[in-house]
Amino acid sequence: MADLIEHIEGGIATLTLNRPDSLNALSDPMITALLEALDRLGSDPAVGAIVLAASGRAFCAGGDVKAMGSPDPRSTQQKLEWVRWGHRVPLALARCPKVTIASIQGAAMGAGLGMALCCDFRIVARSAKFGLAFVKIGLSTDFGVSWQLPRIVGEARARELMLTGDVFDAAAAQAMGLTTRLVDDDALATETQAWAHRFATGPVLAQASIKRNLLAAQSLGFEQLLEYEATQQIHATETLDHKEAVQAFLQRRPAVFQGR
Repeated sequence: MADLIEHIEGGIATLTLNRPDSLNALSDPMITALLEALDRLGSDPAVGAIVLAASGRAFCAGGDVKAMGSPDPRSTQQKLEWVRWGHRVPLALARCPKVTIASIQGAAMGAGLGMALCCDFRIVARSAKFGLAFVKIGLSTDFGVSWQLPRIVGEARARELMLTGDVFDAAAAQAMGLTTRLVDDDALATETQAWAHRFATGPVLAQASIKRNLLAAQSLGFEQLLEYEATQQIHATETLDHKEAVQAFLQRRPAVFQGR
């Protein structure tokens, strides 16, 4: 059974974490498949949005704690290289030119929450529970949590969540701004698809450009960012999507974007 299931329909690529018996804890085959899929789908003109979903009753429990109990013959350097390899997943999500949506039910813990934080949007079922239990098993945070979480919920709240490792529910996640939409469990798939369809049929080139601006803003100064935005804007004016949108506005009709 594959650790990751891929399905593409209507311009929406759905990547389903598929280790339900382990609450979709990360595995090397799952990471390998995620890296390959995100790289390929990010440049696929037939794909306009990517959904990260999960099978079973949980989104992702994070690292496989059961596996941590086995002896590890690797050297310190080998283990470091393995973590660096795994960190290519949050980096791939953050850099992905397509809109990414995490569809979350049940537990989203540790690195699982880290992946969700790297997505553009998080559609969350009321059954969802979140937590960063790294500290409870004597570990530091990883998967970009210490970068993303403070920018979403604020520095003080992020410190609390990371240093206590306390579990919090979907209502608390919504109150701190972590969720895009909070929905009943039976509406999760429908709401996720509605969001994905909106972006899959939208101006995907403009969306990709906006995502590049946001990523650049995390490291550039204001003056440098203005220059970066200027180049992105001029490139956008030369696309057929921009010209179509202008004509649609003038003709008072919906625009039909083609990603060109």
